[in-house]
Amino acid sequence: MSSDPAQQPPKTIGVDLGGTKMLIGVVDAERNVLHTERRASVGLGTDELLDELADGLRKAREAHPDVSAVGLGIPCRIDRERGLAIGAVNLPIENVPIRDLIAERVGLPAFVDNDGNVAAVAEHRCGAARGATNVVLLTVGTGIGGGLVLGNRVYRGSTGAGAELGHLVIDMDGPPCQGSCPNRGCVEALASGTALGREGRAAAEAHPGSELGRRLAAGEEITGSVVTEAALAGDRVARDVYDTIGTRLGVALSSLANVFEPDVFVVGGGVIAAGDLLLEPARAELRRRALTPMNETPVVPAELGPEAGMIGAAVMALDELAESG
Repeated sequence: MSSDPAQQPPKTIGVDLGGTKMLIGVVDAERNVLHTERRASVGLGTDELLDELADGLRKAREAHPDVSAVGLGIPCRIDRERGLAIGAVNLPIENVPIRDLIAERVGLPAFVDNDGNVAAVAEHRCGAARGATNVVLLTVGTGIGGGLVLGNRVYRGSTGAGAELGHLVIDMDGPPCQGSCPNRGCVEALASGTALGREGRAAAEAHPGSELGRRLAAGEEITGSVVTEAALAGDRVARDVYDTIGTRLGVALSSLANVFEPDVFVVGGGVIAAGDLLLEPARAELRRRALTPMNETPVVPAELGPEAGMIGAAVMALDELAESG
C-alpha cells in the first residue's frame, strides 16, 4: 500500500451519542476501529453536551490527523437536509443545527443521522444482518431506538425523522412515555432498560426473599443492569421480569413484522446482555401474534455490541463523502 497519505483509505470519526454516554471512535474504510473514547452525557445541558462532544472529537482528530469527516448518530429526530437535530426524548436537544456547529468547531465535514439508523447500517454492512435486503433493528437501552434498511437502503422518511420505532404504541392506555414523548403505551415506555428497572423494583418489593428483594433491602438501586445480573445468575423473579419485558417487545415485533415483512429483526442495546432471556419470549409472542409467514421472521441479537452506533456513524460519513465526491 502506498505511504502517500493522499492514497491511504479514508478514515472518519464516528459518534454514538446516547442518553447516558457518548462513544467516539476513528474507523477506517475496512471498518477497523483505530481509536475510541467514552464520555458521560447524562446530566449535561445543551451547551455542555456540545462542548464535551467537540472536545472528544478534537482529541480523536489529534490521535488520527488524517481523518476526513465526522459522522454523528443521535437518538433524535433529524432533518437531514438542514443537518438539524429537531428533538430528542432522552437528551437536551431541540432544533440544534448540530451538523454545522460540529463542522465549524472541528474543522471537518460533518454528517448527522438518527442513532438507530446508523446502528442498522453497521449491522447490515458488517454485523448480524449481513446479506439481508430488508432489516428492522431495535436498540433496547435507556430508551428504544429503531432503524430500517429496506431494499438495501436506509429508510428515513420524508425529512429524515422517520423510523422512531420505539414509539410504536403497544398499549393505548399504557403508562406515559418517558422524556419529551407526549404519547402513552409506547414500547419504549414498556420494554426499555428504564422499564426493566422499574418492573424489577416492583418485583423486588413484591418478593423480598428473591435476589432482587435482598439487594433492594440492602439499599441497592434496582436498575435494568441489576435485573440483568440477577436474571443471568438464575434468580427466578428477575427472569420473570425479563419474560414480561420480552413479551412486550414481541408485541411490537409482531406489528413491525406485519408492516415490513423483514428478512430479519436485529435487537441490540444494553438490555440484549440477557440474550435469550429477552429474545425467547419476544420470539414466542411474535409467533403468536403476527400473520403468516411474517410470524416466522428470525429475531437475532446484534453482533457489534456497544460499538455498533459508532461504527455505523463512521460508515455513514464514509458513504456521504463518496456520494458527494
